[in-house]
Amino acid sequence: MFDFLSFWQANTPIFSILIPAFTGFILLLLGNPGAGALKEDWRQPWRRGISLISAIAGLITAVSYLLVANTGQITVYQLSEWSAPFGIVLVLDRLSAFMLVLTYALAVPVLWYASENWDTRGRYFHAIFHFLLMGLCGAFLTGDLFNLFVFFEILLMASYVLLLHGQGKPRFQLGVHYVIINLLASALFLIGLGMIYGSVGSLNMADVSRLLPTLDADQHKLAVAGALLLFVVFGIKAAMLPVGFWLPKTYAVASTPVAAIFTIMTKVGIYAILRVNGTVFNDVLSQEIFKSWLLPIGLVTSLYGVIGAIGADRLRRFVGFMVLSSIGTLLIAIAMSNTQAWSGALFYLVHSTLIGAAFYLFCGWMTSQRGDFKDHLKIAPRIKQEKAAMLTYFLIAMMLAGLPPFSGFFGKVFILQATVETAYQGWVIGIVLLVSLLSIIALTRVGFILFWRASPPEEDPINPAYIIYRALPEKAPPRNDTVIYILLAGLVAYVAFASPVLHYTTNTAQQIQDHALYQQSILKTDQNGEVISVQPYDSTYLPETKYGGEVEDHNAYLIPDIISKDTFNGEHISEYKHRQIQQQEKLQTPTIADESQLKPMEP
Repeated sequence: MFDFLSFWQANTPIFSILIPAFTGFILLLLGNPGAGALKEDWRQPWRRGISLISAIAGLITAVSYLLVANTGQITVYQLSEWSAPFGIVLVLDRLSAFMLVLTYALAVPVLWYASENWDTRGRYFHAIFHFLLMGLCGAFLTGDLFNLFVFFEILLMASYVLLLHGQGKPRFQLGVHYVIINLLASALFLIGLGMIYGSVGSLNMADVSRLLPTLDADQHKLAVAGALLLFVVFGIKAAMLPVGFWLPKTYAVASTPVAAIFTIMTKVGIYAILRVNGTVFNDVLSQEIFKSWLLPIGLVTSLYGVIGAIGADRLRRFVGFMVLSSIGTLLIAIAMSNTQAWSGALFYLVHSTLIGAAFYLFCGWMTSQRGDFKDHLKIAPRIKQEKAAMLTYFLIAMMLAGLPPFSGFFGKVFILQATVETAYQGWVIGIVLLVSLLSIIALTRVGFILFWRASPPEEDPINPAYIIYRALPEKAPPRNDTVIYILLAGLVAYVAFASPVLHYTTNTAQQIQDHALYQQSILKTDQNGEVISVQPYDSTYLPETKYGGEVEDHNAYLIPDIISKDTFNGEHISEYKHRQIQQQEKLQTPTIADESQLKPMEP
């Protein structure tokens, strides 16, 4: 048992990525017949069982990570046992653990709901779902900007397939738009990374943050330009204006469980903005540009979202616009760039994700019971579960509008309390309160159409409308209403435990603003306490390898500090290199200055 715990602690962050990855591969190996044959396929119960067990294991793992991170410890996992910035690392801190728990807290109930019926409407649903989870977990855990791009691509490729799940012309049309937009964003992502790497010489987040203030003026401007390109990319993922018009229509055509899990997708963009633009690029110029643009973007996005919701003609689009408005609220909080605002943003982020998912699931309920009217906001005959659906909608509306005593209210209060430290307090308070008022109006309009103004059902057996109405289902789709209740109960519990949650989010905000702690946890130092890095970038430097011949390396003494003991004693470190290291350690080679930390190798 002790050995297992030691193994778990030594490899902690990687398990959240490996669990969904191996699950996806196993599900692929099980095979998958055509969608029409899935209901009768003997392997379908196995797919569902493996998928749900894996998701629950992922949730348990995420909770264990949260307990570790709650101690304030930053856990670093070195892939290939090479330390940063020479190797790629995974970093588990309070923020990444928080996002992992939120991801799985949403994924488990949504997957359970989809396993009742939706997973038979398309091939490889469960496998693709877990590859999506893999991408999400990797994006939250990585400490490297290029690795962030890699995990973005993994989750995006999975989302392309999930968006088309169930087929249909509207899904295909908007799926093409969704793919094109994200391919453009990926191209901008790579260009931004190239600009940053060309000027800084590193893509490790901690190293970039450390080196940025030391750059020459021209290199610094190039790096900042790259950071702004990344901001545009993350803005596309988060669906902020003016690059977020795609969200309401795209999410509206997705199948019900896919639309519900997609509410966490926009939060990946929010996370990346907070992590990269909010903390990595923390120099004066980057922050000045970042703050001057992000606040007006957040205000406009929040206001546009709720205005779009008022004019929406379909319930699913209505939910998309409300999600867009909540994204604007999060951007406003991040733009204020103080601990209290970021703490409030993290608190509100959980609320907006779960209530958005619950609302999309409610759309599935309405679509199933309104017949040909589906989710169109038109007056239709009363549904058969009118009282239960009306009460559910009322709770969702109260939470979404931010009315007391629900989580949305507390989230907005925490954000508004942080405006004391901002120069635009009046604008922030005014827009947030106006958006809340307009949200109440928009939700009231939808409630009147769906319930209060619903027409009596046809009672004449001769009328064809009577037969159509009687053929409609008596209850919500299996597990649909149950999952909604689970999410709403979770949000009620979230309010009950608001104090410890706020304590955690406050500590999280403080930790991600402590750049020195982040750098000390990730980067290695030499005998003199200087960070071992590559600055400035020297393209002529080529370290000796086992197969590269015996070439003198003035930096050989640093090798024991940047690789693990096992790797150092392995076969890839030549005897000649070992002798060099021993000789340089005896001479106690002095630390090289930052402007020429690594000497070029002799030809």
